[in-house]
Amino acid sequence: MHSIRTLLVASLVVVLAACGKGPGADKSAGAGAAPSQPLILAPEDVLTVKSSALSSGPAITGSIQPERRADLRAEVQAIVLQVLKENGDTVRRGDLLVRLDDTAIRDANASAEAASRAAGLAHEQAERQFERMKTLRTSGMASAQALDDAEGRRNATSSELEAAKTRVVLARQQLARTEVRAPFDGVVTDRKVSPGDTAQLGKELLKVIDPNSMRFEALVSADNVGDVKPGQSVHFRVNGYGDQEFAGKVRRMNPAANATTRQVEVLVDFVGNTQPKLAGLYAEGRLEVESHAALTVPASAVMRDGDKSLAWKVAGNKLQKVTLAIAEKDQRTGDYVLKAGLAEGDQVIRYPSAMLKEGQTVQAAGPAKSSMVATDLRR
Repeated sequence: MHSIRTLLVASLVVVLAACGKGPGADKSAGAGAAPSQPLILAPEDVLTVKSSALSSGPAITGSIQPERRADLRAEVQAIVLQVLKENGDTVRRGDLLVRLDDTAIRDANASAEAASRAAGLAHEQAERQFERMKTLRTSGMASAQALDDAEGRRNATSSELEAAKTRVVLARQQLARTEVRAPFDGVVTDRKVSPGDTAQLGKELLKVIDPNSMRFEALVSADNVGDVKPGQSVHFRVNGYGDQEFAGKVRRMNPAANATTRQVEVLVDFVGNTQPKLAGLYAEGRLEVESHAALTVPASAVMRDGDKSLAWKVAGNKLQKVTLAIAEKDQRTGDYVLKAGLAEGDQVIRYPSAMLKEGQTVQAAGPAKSSMVATDLRR
């Protein structure tokens, strides 16, 4: 039995030695192991420290509103027959938007035109009578009183004709008001009526805005009105547009503060072709009162370790952990203002992970490897 166990042990030693698992195998394997794979970096995983123009000034908040907007209301009392446009529909100037019942107004217009024709005939007859009386008076066959009477009738019918023509104009205007048309090119934003509704005089029917005439209607604290001047630059973000930054210039400032909030309205025009196309969006930003240059590092490259601020710098083809001295954030971009630790042009890792190591080799990703970067940095 003892001989059998000895044989089994000897066989096991031979098998382990053949598989490289015998005594000293780990040591020899470690001595011949290949170095660790380099960290592959794509261009979007590296950020460059750069000098930026930092601006400071009072905060402003408000909303994006169109300069050209129209609240279309009923100018006659009538039943709504048709609403031809819905919210969001694009319209051209003169397009028919709402049609009101014109039956009663059309009858009034026909009556006014008939009265005008009758007044015209009466005036023509009075004019002919006056001319005849003038001729008879010249020949001595008519008295001066008869001539005066003919002239009076002529003048009275002339006034009646003018009044009748005015009534026709008013009737035609009322008839035209039964068709509500777009005052300019724009978009319907708020439909208020439906067919069958009774449109009282002054009732709001719908709204039309020009989406190409947007402006920033902002408010600034009364404590900072001394810093606001026409032509001043403004940088702001609009809710719904993420981190996109818009630029503008102050057009004017309201000369009176709001009695309740003590804020002052500031009207800001967009600069450039980029502007929101939606009205009513909330916006906030800052007036550019003063500006100076400083080095900045994106917040996505900064790590916190207690009270320390750190970043991973790409030095040649290796990683180097550096301690940063940073000041407040740039209120416009959210980048940190850099006091020490990095120089302009230095490259740092974006969204560094805890797996990075000091002195780790890095390699730029080729076209086929760029899709692996996110996995390498965040695993």
